[in-house]
Amino acid sequence: MSLETLSPAAALSSNPGFDAAAFDRCVMPTYGRFPLAIARGEGCRLWDTDGNSYLDFVAGIATCTLGHAHPALVDAVTKQIQTLHHVSNLYYIPQQGDLAQWLTQNSCADFAFFCNSGAEANEGAIKLARKYAHTVLGIHNPVIITANASFHGRTLATVTATAQPKYQQNFSPLVPGFHYVPYNDIAALETAIAQLDASERQVAAILLEPLQGEGGVRPGEVSYFQKVRQLCNDKGILLMLDEVQVGIGRSGQLWGYENLGIEPDIFTSAKGLAGGIPIGAMLCKAFCNVFTPGDHASTFGGNPFACAAALAVCQTLTQENLLANVRARGEQLREGLRAIAYQYPSFITDVRGWGLINGMEISADVALTAPEVVKAAMDKGLLLVPAGPKVVRFVPPLIVSEEEVEEALSMVKQVFQDLTKAF
Repeated sequence: MSLETLSPAAALSSNPGFDAAAFDRCVMPTYGRFPLAIARGEGCRLWDTDGNSYLDFVAGIATCTLGHAHPALVDAVTKQIQTLHHVSNLYYIPQQGDLAQWLTQNSCADFAFFCNSGAEANEGAIKLARKYAHTVLGIHNPVIITANASFHGRTLATVTATAQPKYQQNFSPLVPGFHYVPYNDIAALETAIAQLDASERQVAAILLEPLQGEGGVRPGEVSYFQKVRQLCNDKGILLMLDEVQVGIGRSGQLWGYENLGIEPDIFTSAKGLAGGIPIGAMLCKAFCNVFTPGDHASTFGGNPFACAAALAVCQTLTQENLLANVRARGEQLREGLRAIAYQYPSFITDVRGWGLINGMEISADVALTAPEVVKAAMDKGLLLVPAGPKVVRFVPPLIVSEEEVEEALSMVKQVFQDLTKAF
């Protein structure tokens, strides 16, 4: 079975409000775009350039924490852009200090470094771990262990840390100093550490996602992460967690690591931190804060505009009790998806996730891909996002309502009702 071929320019060619051909003539083709041009948004809804409405369960890929045009975010960025939007880190930036204080008071971290994205935050964590290895541990050839099917970014170092060959193809030589192990497999990790330590490549840090997002929405196992934490304690290895997708409330806790009963030494944040305004943060405990002036920098990192947006998002999470909503709506969504999976067992093999980051796995026995399901849902008015070839990801804004979750479930059910006629 083959659903409509994804051809954005052709699909949009009749749209009087958007010239896809002109877009394609000047924008690099680095994205596989769906045939949809978005014009505006409000709450959990988006409208295309033709005026069609969509229920947004993508949220900029787990980024629009407060949805679209949330009054708190609009007010914060409006006031800040009218006052001061950017200076340099040559000077003190009060908004940056306020955000760092909020983040450290509401996490296990003592210090924050600000940048522009998750990849940059992970780059900062990698550099910090390497300097710690050289200056504190006395390791001359440090290795950072990451997990198969992980995703840590698109820069050369973070795409090397990302243990997925499809992202690394044709970008060699990759950055040395990384080693990959299976996720949620403590025996494999212990074996790798022993083998590396017996060589000239000593382990300085372990970098993991509390829940693998791009790798198929695979939650970390509590027992695994607690053993990893103990292993790091015993061997003096830094534990670094990539919270770029699961942090800032998406998991139902403020931080993904809270679901695992551990604390990292270093962790990163981005995506939902400022609700769609570009920002990244690398946070660490005091003992491993070995950066000194000149070690790392970011021109735009922590500017007044981005920090004002992030602070508004963080404060709104608390003021509107959004974590409770994330947990309730997440449970509602998983229950509904499992009911659909029960009804269509030949199509859906698993539903999993935390809070409002959830995945629905498509059976390997059917010639149906996640992008095809996403396209079929889009045609119904529901926006979803793949997490690999066989997993459909559900990551709505954290403000999503009970009624909107039910609406989304109704459209997903319609999609699979239609699919039964095509197979």
